[in-house]
Amino acid sequence: MNVLWYLIPISLALGAMGLALFFWALKSGQYEDVAGAAERILNDEDRPL
Repeated sequence: MNVLWYLIPISLALGAMGLALFFWALKSGQYEDVAGAAERILNDEDRPL
């Protein structure tokens, strides 16, 4: 049971770090063009070599 004193703060720290990285990604504009990648897949242009 003593291991919980280590695991709980580690899990809370990892969760907070993941949340901070998610908010950083939102702030930096990573999710601005969600439809662009889907449309680029469907664009079938063959470029000459």
